Amino acid sequence: MALATAAAPPELVTPQVRIPRPRSRGRAIALRALGPLAILAAWWIACATGVLTSDLLASPPAVFSAALDLWRSGQLSQALGVSLLRAGTGLAIGVLAGLVLGVVAGFSRAGDDLVDSAMQTLRALPFLSLVPLFMVWFGIGEAARIILIAVATTFPMYVSTSGAVRNADRKLVEAARTFGLGRFATVRQIVLPGALPALLSGLRLSTTLSVIALIAAEEINSTSGLGYLMSEAQDFSRTDILTVCILIYGLIGLTADILIRGLERLLMPWRTAGGGAR
Repeated sequence: MALATAAAPPELVTPQVRIPRPRSRGRAIALRALGPLAILAAWWIACATGVLTSDLLASPPAVFSAALDLWRSGQLSQALGVSLLRAGTGLAIGVLAGLVLGVVAGFSRAGDDLVDSAMQTLRALPFLSLVPLFMVWFGIGEAARIILIAVATTFPMYVSTSGAVRNADRKLVEAARTFGLGRFATVRQIVLPGALPALLSGLRLSTTLSVIALIAAEEINSTSGLGYLMSEAQDFSRTDILTVCILIYGLIGLTADILIRGLERLLMPWRTAGGGAR
């Protein structure tokens, strides 16, 4: 005999599960491009209608022409190479220092006692306030610029690393020790892979700060690099060249962020597959 099914109460509705539709890559890129294109259009219109004069801000065609001239003369490529080398060297030193100090502070209580208080104290100091002191200590040479970038990028990496290592799964760590895994191997095989999302977030913050520190560092009596080009353009009120250099600083930061996003997709493909990462 067939079993009779109980009728659902009339006040209840059938649940509807909403499954988000996957967004096409082309549409996402088009939507992201709308904001910059709107800014470019507003800038162009303001220059064409006389709201912005050339002594205040050069028009987009004038900026493009100045960039082309600088590139053909070799000044832009040379300055870009010098600035990228400075930023890359300082960033590499700062990220490595932040990573090592963060692991030391996060993985052991003694390391936390020794390192964390000093790092938190130094982190409270604005790195731009250190520029005059670095000039006294290291002169106006290349060392002062690279060290300033390294100092600026150390602290975001340290904070991200130490926090992630402290939150590592203690059961996994204890299991690794029980099976005889050494401290270095435990950090390399258990702790750091688990802390990878936070490490990449710290790297993104450090990269952003490296560009900000690069701009400040190249103001220290620079004789090469994008900062030197800006100083010369300022002396002659060349707003077109000033705008070229500012846009290139922005492009450096944007390119670095895109590269880290690509690294994130490569190292953590499950986040992209699950829709957690954009």
